[in-house]
Amino acid sequence: MDKLLVLPTAALVALGVLLVVQLSLQVFAIVDLVKRSADGLTLPKWVWVAIIVLGEILGPIIYLAAGRKPVTAVEVAPRGNAASRGADAADALYGPPKGIDPR
Repeated sequence: MDKLLVLPTAALVALGVLLVVQLSLQVFAIVDLVKRSADGLTLPKWVWVAIIVLGEILGPIIYLAAGRKPVTAVEVAPRGNAASRGADAADALYGPPKGIDPR
C-alpha cells in the first residue's frame, strides 16, 4: 500500500478511472448476459461469466464484441404512402375533417 501512495497524483487518478471503467464494463456485461437467452450467445453462459470476471478489462470487451449473436431484423410492411400516414395521424389527433363522413 505504501508503494501505491508514492505514485504521482495523476497516476492515482488514472488508476481510479481505469478501475471504475473496468467494474462498470464487468457489471454491464454480466447484467446483459443474465438477461440474454442462451440462444443469443456464441458460448455457454458459464464460459462467458468466467471470461468476463477473470478477463479484467478485456473480458467484458470480448463478450460485448464477440459473445452475442446479432439480432435479426424484423421486416415491417409499409402502411401506405406518407401522405395517407400523415392524414391518419391528423385524423387521430384532431378528428376527421368537418363535412366528411368518418365511415
